[in-house]
Amino acid sequence: MSVFERYLTLWVLLCIAVGVALGAWAPGAFETLSRIETASINLPVAVLIWLMIVPMLLKVDFSAMRQIGRHWRGISVTLFINWAVKPFSMALLAWLFLSVIFRPWLPEGEVSSYIAGLILLAAAPCTAMVFVWSNLTKGDANFTLSQVALNDAIMIVAFAPIVALLLGVSAITVPWSTLALSVLLYIVVPVVIAQGLRVWLGRSGRGLDRTLSILQPVSLIALLATLVLLFGFQGEKLLGQPIVIALLAVPILIQVYFNAGLAYVLNRATGEKHSVAGPSALIGASNFFELSVAAAITLFGIHSGAALATVVGVLVEVPVMLTVVAFVNRSKAWYENGARVRRAGNGVVQ
Repeated sequence: MSVFERYLTLWVLLCIAVGVALGAWAPGAFETLSRIETASINLPVAVLIWLMIVPMLLKVDFSAMRQIGRHWRGISVTLFINWAVKPFSMALLAWLFLSVIFRPWLPEGEVSSYIAGLILLAAAPCTAMVFVWSNLTKGDANFTLSQVALNDAIMIVAFAPIVALLLGVSAITVPWSTLALSVLLYIVVPVVIAQGLRVWLGRSGRGLDRTLSILQPVSLIALLATLVLLFGFQGEKLLGQPIVIALLAVPILIQVYFNAGLAYVLNRATGEKHSVAGPSALIGASNFFELSVAAAITLFGIHSGAALATVVGVLVEVPVMLTVVAFVNRSKAWYENGARVRRAGNGVVQ
């Protein structure tokens, strides 16, 4: 992890401060930017989000899915967490905390929008940062690559139905056409561009790693610029109610630790190696927040509570996932003492 990535939360906090300050100092400029849109798509934010997503998807090699059978236990656990547990547990936590426990401290008209943002955050498994977390836990690189590729393929067809289902259960109406447009713009098109670029780099003899080293800083800068815009648009709200960010972070924190812990324990129970269980737990807990931010803006607007809720996910992602990494590393001896855990390297079950 680069120094820039390691201190991503610090940069996010600085962007919050800069965005809020600029929003208060020059509200007219941000109002003008918010009106540059077409078909409910804010163009400045859309361009920045593409600059975030495409370099991250460039790391994904879909041919790695041929290795799925080698790690079927870990793959099965992660798929179960990502698609059968995480979106639904987040919907439940969002309802419990935002509609019940924290409701007196939240703006009445924004509660449903906040819940929608948290659902969007949990419905998309992480794509890029997972490679960093896997490396920090000495995870199996082949498993991580094949799992991410499989999740991306599933996300193309499953993201919209799951979001529509959970938003419907939460009595939040979203037009299917707008949801489908979000999937097309922020999943399908970036995947096609990234994979086309991978093929071109391979045929032209240009190094993929070198290209990624150039594009990765662009991706992070685009992320931070997006945050400045988002918090500039919402600066007035935040200055009036700063406690909202802390309250939104609570269900996110609980869901990360719950899903990471559940994935870790299930891998141990099935006898999977620690080098697979670590990245499995991390993939099961982290979110594709870039997609979530983009979808929230498209569906609910750049000034919405949903957009703010997804941005809070960015704020807590790095420090929280680093604590999960630390737990996975420190508990390796306990994990490998399980009666059914296979020793890394020989595949023998004890």
